[in-house]
Amino acid sequence: MDFDFSPEQLAIRKHMRDFAEREIAPVAQKNDRACQFDWDIAHKIFKEGFLGCPVPEKYGGLGLDYVSYGLMTEEVNRICSSTRTLFSVQTSLVALTILKWGTEEQKMQYLPKLCTGEFIGCYGLTEPEAGSDAANQQTRARKDGTDYLLSGQKTWISCGTIATHALIFATVDPALGHKGITCFIVDTKTPGFKAQKIEGKLGLRASDTAMLFLDEVRVPASSMLGNVGEGFKIAMSALDNGRFSVAAGAVGLVQGCIDVCSKYAMQRITFGKPIGEHQQVQAMIADMVVDCEAGRLLYLRAAHLKNKGVRNTMETSLAKLFCGEAANRAGHNAVQIFGGYGYSDEYPVERYFRDAKILNIYEGTREVQKMIIAQDALGIRSANGKPETRLTELATAGV
Repeated sequence: MDFDFSPEQLAIRKHMRDFAEREIAPVAQKNDRACQFDWDIAHKIFKEGFLGCPVPEKYGGLGLDYVSYGLMTEEVNRICSSTRTLFSVQTSLVALTILKWGTEEQKMQYLPKLCTGEFIGCYGLTEPEAGSDAANQQTRARKDGTDYLLSGQKTWISCGTIATHALIFATVDPALGHKGITCFIVDTKTPGFKAQKIEGKLGLRASDTAMLFLDEVRVPASSMLGNVGEGFKIAMSALDNGRFSVAAGAVGLVQGCIDVCSKYAMQRITFGKPIGEHQQVQAMIADMVVDCEAGRLLYLRAAHLKNKGVRNTMETSLAKLFCGEAANRAGHNAVQIFGGYGYSDEYPVERYFRDAKILNIYEGTREVQKMIIAQDALGIRSANGKPETRLTELATAGV
């Protein structure tokens, strides 16, 4: 693995950083206070073409590699976690899932419009009784002629009320367990589909989060993504992409804490000198820097494997777990460095502190990540598939 970024990757990183500082930073705090999704920012992101960065140009994307995508995600989250949520859901959970599992017709129908923002996607997996136990889907898909009728409820769905299309996971037969789960691309304007905004969130207040209700929503068989019974595999492969973007975003949050704390620590005077000259403050900033560098290397390792087309469940779980925990440590320390001012939303560290918590909950809790990592280490279940298959993949990819 080459630890140097290419000139193109550096240029992309700078372009996204400049955009985030120019367009997102001035309104991030206002949007958080108002708990409002900012359509003006969204449309600027659409216009820049950021949503399609890792999607091939053939389907309307920028055709960039995963290192570039990770760096862009990091830069967005350095300024605003809520904005990064739109970026991650649209790209990682929806567009890349259709890219991997869709028919050529589905790719041509959906991907160009997802890349421009004409279509907004959401990922309908989580249910009131199916969070970490994702295989316990209660939403039903009943065959009716050549169509399917979907009925059930989804919750904590990012971009749920603004989405034009939803990936909905439903079971054709609960007795089949995870082998009955099937995925459908659903137009949210279809009769029987309803979205209700979730209010009063701890963090990500400027992102859209919803409950989805499906009452006999009729979808044609052509809207099925993959085949009957492949939904669980599709969901897990989507989460490999989602966890990657969460990890990169978490590193961005840590970097944001470093940036604002370093500046503040050299301006704030106590006991006759800047607080940055006090060892306790230096120790907290040093911890942030170590976490930031370590987390960045972890998500870049996953990006390297994604670029090679090698399965990376273990690497994305490692990155997601560590980076999410690092973001929570950084948010905690940032508030501590700012003292009383850190308890007020006059400064962004209060928002960083609140936004960090979700990073070790969604896309698989930290406990789920630890289970994946430990079971792999103990030989109970290999995260990346059978060892012999893994070796073949790595050798073929030249890793």
